[in-house]
Amino acid sequence: MNADRNPAPLAGIKVLDVSRVVSGPFCTMVLGDLGADVVKIEEPTHGDESRSYGPPFQGGESAYFLSVNRNKRSIAADLRTSAGRDLICRLVKVADVFVENFRPGTAERLGLGFDALHQHNGGLIYCSISGFGRNGPDAQRPGYDLIVQGEAGLMEITGHPDGPPTKVGTSIADLVTGLYAAQAITAALVGRRSDGVGRHVEIAMADAVASLLTFNAGIYFATGDSPTRRGNAHPTISPYETFQAADGWLNVGVANDKFWALFCDAIGCPGLAADPRFAAPASRVRHRTELVAALAPVLRRRTRDDWVSILGAAGVPCGAIRTVAEVCTAPQLTTRGMVLHGEHPTAGDIRAIATPFRFDDQPPAAPRPPPLLDQHRDEILRDWSIASGARS
Repeated sequence: MNADRNPAPLAGIKVLDVSRVVSGPFCTMVLGDLGADVVKIEEPTHGDESRSYGPPFQGGESAYFLSVNRNKRSIAADLRTSAGRDLICRLVKVADVFVENFRPGTAERLGLGFDALHQHNGGLIYCSISGFGRNGPDAQRPGYDLIVQGEAGLMEITGHPDGPPTKVGTSIADLVTGLYAAQAITAALVGRRSDGVGRHVEIAMADAVASLLTFNAGIYFATGDSPTRRGNAHPTISPYETFQAADGWLNVGVANDKFWALFCDAIGCPGLAADPRFAAPASRVRHRTELVAALAPVLRRRTRDDWVSILGAAGVPCGAIRTVAEVCTAPQLTTRGMVLHGEHPTAGDIRAIATPFRFDDQPPAAPRPPPLLDQHRDEILRDWSIASGARS
C-alpha cells in the first residue's frame, strides 16, 4: 500500500469467517478488500470445500477458491470438537464480526449460534447467510446458487421465449447475497458506534435474488401478469437489445427519442425516425417485431467495432458483447488498476478482478493472496492475542 494512502475504511475491524464456498467467502473478501482483518476458519483435513472445485487448478490451488478468498488468513479448526469450538470462542472475544453460512440451526447445535457467542462478546456483529432464511416452509432446504436462481424467479425471465429457462452466467445468487451481507455488516458496525451493542444480521439467498426482480415484480404487481423470458429485449424500451454485426454481437441502448433520432441518422436510416410506427417510445415497444426486422439487416453490414465507433461518435449508447478474455485484458480495466496481482506460495502470480470501490481516487491496493490451509495459525494467534491452547 502506498505510504500516502489514507487507512482503508475497515482497517482495525476483525472478522471471523467460518463460511465456505461462495456467498460467505465473497462477503468476507469484500470486507477484506475494505481493510478488515479477515480470519478464515477451515476444516483441518480438506479446508473450504471449494478448494477442490476444478479444474482448473493453479499450482495445486483451485482457481475457483482463489477467486473469492484474497485478503484473508487461514487457521484450521474442527468445529465438531471441543478444542475447535473453544478456539472459536476465544477468537470471538476479540472479534468485531462473525460470518457463517451453515444451514439454519447448525451453528446453534454446535454451540456457535448468536446467543451463545453474544455472551462472549456483546458487541459482536453476527451474520448468518442461508439459502431460504431462518423461518418459513423452505428454511431447511439447502441453498445452492442454481436452485435459488430458479426458486426466486430469475431463470423464468432469463433466456429466449422459445428456449428453456436459463441461469445467469455467473453465481449471481451467491454473489449478490455476499454483497448484501457485506453491506448489512458495515451498516451494523456503524450502528454499533452509538450503543456498543452487536446485532444478528441475516441474509437469505432467495430473498436477495427476489429483490433483484425490481421492475419485473412491479409489472406483476401492477397488472397481475407474470413476466416471462424475452431474450435480450427490454419490456418497456425498444430498441434496447442485442444485434448481430458482421463479425460478432453488440448491444444498442436507444432509451429515449433523442437517442432514437441520433441512432437512425448514424445507421443511415433517417426514414425510420419518421415512420409513425416508431415515432414514440411506446409505439416502438408495440411494434418491436417490425422494428427489429428492419434494423437487423442494417446492423449486419458492419463489424462490431465499426458500429461501436460509429454509434459512439454519434452519442448513442452501445457496446460490444465481449468475451471474458477481452474484459480481463481491456485497457479500461487495466488502466484503472482493476486487475490485481498477488504472489501465492504455490500458485505463483495470480490475477483477479478487484472490488470496484474507490476512495480518494486511489486504485485498489495490492492484495494479500488467498491463503494455504492453516497457513497463518501462529500469526493469527499472536496478532489477536490468543493463547495457543490445545490443537483444534
